[in-house]
Amino acid sequence: MSDWNQQIIDEFRANEGRVGGMFEGAPMILIHHVGARTGVERVSPLVYFPEDDGRMIIVASKGGSPENPAWYHNLKANPKIDVEVGARTFPVAVEELTADERPAVWERIVTDRPGFGDYQRKTSRVIPVLRLTPVS
Repeated sequence: MSDWNQQIIDEFRANEGRVGGMFEGAPMILIHHVGARTGVERVSPLVYFPEDDGRMIIVASKGGSPENPAWYHNLKANPKIDVEVGARTFPVAVEELTADERPAVWERIVTDRPGFGDYQRKTSRVIPVLRLTPVS
């Protein structure tokens, strides 16, 4: 998986945030996160959903796996991260959407990218949805 992610990261950086293949046309982001146990900085490429106010939504789907992705645990432990969007890198604060907030946002996610709905049907866990808010 790390080789596959690295190829996406390299393509993202070479093309100001655009990648091809299965992610062609999708808005992509690189999140920089620190390992909750290791303290090692990692970078993960993700599809994101821009909001009108400049915030961004990411989804901890892990393809519908029974467990959350490692980066989710890292963000919960260290919720101040840097992100790369296009050719820009900037800090954000991460917060998980509450049970009250999630349904309306989830509806928009699966309307825009139906594959996320497929992932939810594959797992018994409620897939976490997180909001990234730029900070200065």
